[in-house]
Amino acid sequence: MKKLVLIFLVLFLAVSCKKELVKEPKGLLDREKMVNIMYDLSVLEAVRYQNPLSVDSMDTNPTKFILRKYKVDSVQFSQSNKYYAANYETYKDMFDEINARLEKQKKVLDSLVKIEDKKAAKKSKTKIDDKEGGKKTQDLKNADASKEKMELR
Repeated sequence: MKKLVLIFLVLFLAVSCKKELVKEPKGLLDREKMVNIMYDLSVLEAVRYQNPLSVDSMDTNPTKFILRKYKVDSVQFSQSNKYYAANYETYKDMFDEINARLEKQKKVLDSLVKIEDKKAAKKSKTKIDDKEGGKKTQDLKNADASKEKMELR
């Protein structure tokens, strides 16, 4: 009897482990589309954090705009998000992919900022050199005029 109960218990546990916590919703967004939406929403949140007035002053709701961009309604997104979140490994992989894309984009933007900084520094140096060059030219003219006066005496 004990063996029968033990076998039943093991079978019950095995079957219950495979049970999905959240059933697949109708109209489930595919993983790639979900990652793209979540990436755009992450960028939006970063913009909101860095400059809240820029997003708040928009006439349209940016989140709705992103969902419209992917032709998804908020209910479909919410149900798909809930479904993917129920599987920890899948959800973690999705966020790792989003994080990698954000890091890649950050590197690109950082390199563009460095290029712009170098251009600005070079332009600033050129202006300073032009001012100093003009001053040197004026000093040379003054020196030449002084020499001529000395020679005339």
